[in-house]
Amino acid sequence: MMQTVSDPFTLVANTTDPSLKAVGEKILNKERISFDDGILLFEKGSLSWLGALANWVREQKHGNKTYFNRNFHIEPTNVCVFSCKFCSYSRLYAHREEGWELSIEQMMHIVKSYDGKPVTEVHIVGGVHPKMDLAFFTELLRTIKAHRHGLHIKAFTPVELDYMFRKAKVSVEQGMRIAHEAGLDSLPGGGAEIFHPEIRKQICEDKVDADGWLAIHKAAHQLGMHSNATLLYGHIEKFWHRIDHMERLRSLQDETGGFNTFIPLKFRNKDNDMSHVPESSVIEDMRMYAVSRLYMDNFPHLKAYWPMLGRKNAQLSLSFGVNDIDGTIDDSTKIYSMAGSEEQSPSMNTEELVTLIKQVKRQPVERGTLYNVIRDYSDAVMQEIG
Repeated sequence: MMQTVSDPFTLVANTTDPSLKAVGEKILNKERISFDDGILLFEKGSLSWLGALANWVREQKHGNKTYFNRNFHIEPTNVCVFSCKFCSYSRLYAHREEGWELSIEQMMHIVKSYDGKPVTEVHIVGGVHPKMDLAFFTELLRTIKAHRHGLHIKAFTPVELDYMFRKAKVSVEQGMRIAHEAGLDSLPGGGAEIFHPEIRKQICEDKVDADGWLAIHKAAHQLGMHSNATLLYGHIEKFWHRIDHMERLRSLQDETGGFNTFIPLKFRNKDNDMSHVPESSVIEDMRMYAVSRLYMDNFPHLKAYWPMLGRKNAQLSLSFGVNDIDGTIDDSTKIYSMAGSEEQSPSMNTEELVTLIKQVKRQPVERGTLYNVIRDYSDAVMQEIG
């Protein structure tokens, strides 16, 4: 499936459905679309129509620039006290012999293995382990910073942080300050799933709710930290649940401005309690990215996580509003490979990422976590890339 990018002004002008045409005109006039408009896009917008508009918005914001970073993941444990039905990764604490639990020394061994390499970020997320508490992780943060102060630490979902804070008997604001002072630089977007309680009750009832998730990100933003946000799509939710989720994020972003990136995450059905739910098609994946770019007008960046989608589909997403495809990762995450993602050994070096982006006529830009430009690879010769 190839995307032919059409002139969005012509497409909108020729739209026969008056309600859809009105939404298209709002977008081209750079006006905010409403909750009902978002649902209408999912229900009535064709893939080519949505793609043309989303690509136009993307190019208004970023031109052809497509960002990536040099990063690696640490997953402290897949042992978890929670039992999310969509999760193929975690092992319940009662059955922890089936999982792994890394010590601070073992995690520092991973960090030290990147000494002398030009990585800029370590991404730390995992299961919620009763013994890996706030004191444990603040010690880890301090130890990483003492060893490599300039390494950006993006770590811990609100699911992990909520558990840590409650166990330590500190408020969200106190807990975030403690973590930030220990070395936590920013938050990843995980644990959001679908905010609406109707869906959350069915797929992840026992972990932090939407208000708790948003409160932790708000507290981080108030400390001057940035964060990302995700949405898990393509399972039992309806279109309006997706828009409800995006609306809550958009509202918080209006208030704080602290989100960098929105990341739609595709539900994968391998080896979990929702294996009977079919996965979304590539067409639906691209519709999700396009509507996200059109609705999330105050989020600077839209990311497609390439290990989840696969390399070819990640390339395709760059015509549907996406301007970031994550990083090198270096085969350091098991979260999606265990769920049946396209990439079972997710690792690309810088040269491969640059080539991937250039193949679809986009401009590769290596970034830091906060989107500071490290190097523009537009005119780079492949042999020069280290």
